[in-house]
Amino acid sequence: MKQIVALALQEDLGSKGDITSSAIFGPEDLGAARVICREACVVSGMPAAAEVCLQVDPGLKFLQLVQDGQQVPAGAEVARLDGRLVSILAAERTLLNFISKLSGVATLTAGYVDAVRDSGARIAATRKTSPGLRRLEKQAVVDGGGELHRIGLYDAVLIKDNHLAAAGGVGGAVDAVRQALGPDIEVEVEVETAAEMEEAIEAGADRVLLDNMAPEEVGGCVRLAAGRLVIEASGGINLENVQAYAAAGANVLSVGALTRSAPGIDFSLEIVTGISEQ
Repeated sequence: MKQIVALALQEDLGSKGDITSSAIFGPEDLGAARVICREACVVSGMPAAAEVCLQVDPGLKFLQLVQDGQQVPAGAEVARLDGRLVSILAAERTLLNFISKLSGVATLTAGYVDAVRDSGARIAATRKTSPGLRRLEKQAVVDGGGELHRIGLYDAVLIKDNHLAAAGGVGGAVDAVRQALGPDIEVEVEVETAAEMEEAIEAGADRVLLDNMAPEEVGGCVRLAAGRLVIEASGGINLENVQAYAAAGANVLSVGALTRSAPGIDFSLEIVTGISEQ
């Protein structure tokens, strides 16, 4: 996170800093500000916001008033800043960008989680994330009630269509993984048909990812699997059809839109006077 924040600040401040604020205010000019959420949301990104303030000016105080994962109404005050005016204004946009984007991810995730709450299905993120922001966006999914799935290519095995095409089939790919990584490694295989799922089961897969299947097809695969492995559905899932996929019996519903398409939440920073930390 420190690296991500440093890059974001460099992008905004460059080598000269905030030339407008520095021309108007001196280092002795102090102020305070409120961070306000202008629409109801699930908050995420507060650690990143605090890190922005720390990197801009270690003397800039950041008082967090809500927790990540907390649902807040429109108009809620989520944080306060106290320190040099030039520091507050230098931190403003980068701080707001982080909490806007990440709260958007958390809020959209919460909508999916609420939609399937009574089904037992779990909502998970994918690797369709903004370059460099994956850990923050994945955490925002968790803040919204979803699951990480895998962080990257290094922490879980998922044999996808291109692996299968190059390896010559499911059995060979699963065997190669077991030989290289050990017999106890959990193996997930992406399949596009019920027949491919049967191949995955016969090969000893622990999970299957049903790729771009309709809810009816997912239901058929669930019945065919008969509890022998974990079933994940992915591809084409949205808020209009997520309940149908959950009703079909999939254990996990992975949704790329959580991190790829979440709209930002409107936050603002307002300079005020007379704020205390009480």
